[in-house]
Amino acid sequence: MTASGDTLAKLPPAELISLTPDVFTQPFWDAAVEHRLVVPRCTSCGTFRLPPSAFCWSCQAQEVEWIEHDGRGAVYSFTVIHHPLLPELADSVPYVPAVVELPGTNGCRLVGALTDVKLADVRVGMGVGLVWRDVREGETVPTFRPSGS
Repeated sequence: MTASGDTLAKLPPAELISLTPDVFTQPFWDAAVEHRLVVPRCTSCGTFRLPPSAFCWSCQAQEVEWIEHDGRGAVYSFTVIHHPLLPELADSVPYVPAVVELPGTNGCRLVGALTDVKLADVRVGMGVGLVWRDVREGETVPTFRPSGS
């Protein structure tokens, strides 16, 4: 059965979300638990790099500073998942994973599911705002909802 355009996007079940932070991503996830979005910026050349990485893609330096961002952005790309690939997803479709471009970060993008949106309203360029989803104690992931702008 295909969902209509009036259908609201759903979220995947928390039980299927598994985070595996490392030394380079841990500050991102620590801030997420506090419902803060931080983006690493190279202290050598000023390049933002998201996802966090061991080396700056521009100058190969390792040191970063973590800059707070308000989480507003625009949908860069998305897909609508109608068919569950796992039985555990059967009640969670349709869901809409999206790539959101964060202004002021020289093109950094963050992946998160869209929520509180009708499928027919989702489009590239749509303004969105960050909504934190606490999936369990100590684990929080970014999701996005339309910002109305």
